[in-house]
Amino acid sequence: MKKSERTRQLIIEQAADIFNEKGVAGTSIDEVLQAAKVAKGCLYGHFQSKDELALASAAYLLDKVAARRMNILQQHKTSVDKLLAYAEMNVNPLDNSFVHGGCPILNFGVDTDDTNQAIREKVHAVIKAANRNLVNIMKEGVAAGELSPEINPEEFAIKLFATMEGAFLMSRVMGSPLPMKTAIRAMKKEIIAYSLI
Repeated sequence: MKKSERTRQLIIEQAADIFNEKGVAGTSIDEVLQAAKVAKGCLYGHFQSKDELALASAAYLLDKVAARRMNILQQHKTSVDKLLAYAEMNVNPLDNSFVHGGCPILNFGVDTDDTNQAIREKVHAVIKAANRNLVNIMKEGVAAGELSPEINPEEFAIKLFATMEGAFLMSRVMGSPLPMKTAIRAMKKEIIAYSLI
C-alpha cells in the first residue's frame, strides 16, 4: 500500500468511529482532522466533501461488520450451529472493542435514512446480503436434513435479523445487556425447535 493510500485509509478509520458515534451531521471536519492528525488540505486531497468521507467511513465499518459475521459463521459446519452463532454474535452489545459507538447498521441506517441516499443504499445492501446469507443457510439446512421443512427461511431470516438488531439497540439505549440476553435466549429456543439434529 502506497503512503497516500495508507493516509487515506487512516483518515477513513479515524473518521469512521466519530461518524458512527456522533452521526454524519454531528461530526465536524475539525474532529476528523484532530483524530487523524492530518491537515485540512491533506483530507481534501483524498475526499472532495464531508459526505464522500462519511460514505467511505460507513462503507469501511459496514464491511468490517459483514466480514466479522462471515468469519464467525464460517467457523461452524451445520446450519443449526451457524444460526445459533448468528444469534449469539453480539452477546455483549455494550462492548465497544470491535466497533466504537455501537452497531453501524443501526447508527448509519437511522442517521442517514432521510439525509444521505448513498449511505442509506450501502446500509440497505448490507442488510439485504445478511438476510440472503441467512436464507441460504436455512435452505441448505433443510436440504441437508438439519432443519425442519416447516421453517420459512425468508420470514425467519427477517425475524432473526430484526430481533438481534432491535435487542442491540435496546441494550445500548438502556445500558444493559438484558435485552440482548433475552433475545438470544428466545431465538436460540426457536432455532433449536426447528433443528432435526
